[in-house]
Amino acid sequence: MARKKSRPKAKTRPPSGSDSALLSRVAAALERLAPEAKTEPGFSAADAFVWHPHGARLAPVARVNRVGMGLLKGIDRVRDTLVENTERFARGLPANNALLWGARGMGKSSLVKAAHAAVNASHAKGKLKLIEIHREDIESLPDLMTLLRPAPYRFIVFCDDLSFEAEDTSYKSLKAVLEGGIEGRPENVILYATSNRRHLMAREMMENERATAINPGEAVEEKVSLSDRFGLWLGFHRCSQEEFLAMVDGYVAHYKIPVGANDLRREALEWATTRGARSGRVAWQFVQDLAGRLAVKI
Repeated sequence: MARKKSRPKAKTRPPSGSDSALLSRVAAALERLAPEAKTEPGFSAADAFVWHPHGARLAPVARVNRVGMGLLKGIDRVRDTLVENTERFARGLPANNALLWGARGMGKSSLVKAAHAAVNASHAKGKLKLIEIHREDIESLPDLMTLLRPAPYRFIVFCDDLSFEAEDTSYKSLKAVLEGGIEGRPENVILYATSNRRHLMAREMMENERATAINPGEAVEEKVSLSDRFGLWLGFHRCSQEEFLAMVDGYVAHYKIPVGANDLRREALEWATTRGARSGRVAWQFVQDLAGRLAVKI
């Protein structure tokens, strides 16, 4: 019986230089397409962080831009209320989410940052972290909550200048986190927000909703109820002339700016008149100008 001739084995060609280069490019392309591996944030690196939803990353802030609690004048009642609420939260006691609303430049965001620093130093011993989330990233709040939930720290999630315009549905993510979601807000997280609007939406938006809806009350209720989910409302109103001058005096004394009382009062009132407003921000801008003219570093 004749044996079948076995076929000769195909010889494998060693990869050439061009093949290796091609494989390297393919591997590099696949690596770029692959999602980044999530790493646990190093919360001990800083007391404050900024949330970046792309890549689910918390960027540490080496130096927070804030003023001391003693320099915040004319807001004694709301200051004491927010600090007390923050102290309770830092100690693990029940505390409310807070909405700081009202006149521009009256120290809403400055108070949040100052309260965090004061409570962190006196009660939390570095265990209270401030996380800033930008208004346009509100939809990523659930992802941030997932990241913070298992951490052995307590967190103030802070959104500055929060408001919503027509056709904006991102408020639903905030609403769910505040109270309405199946998971809700983690026990170690509290939300503080500032806004010029008490109800976080423009009056014309509310009136337009009422005018075009079949049931005007129900149409606007969903957006208005967002403000109601902040248990603590703190109103900031325009300051009087004497409160404005007290703010200026506080800055001048703190930074030891050599200026006479009469000249200071006259120049400060003239500055406020030219700006058409009296507020903590205007007082600070005047003091910066004064210090610059007198060659005083602040």
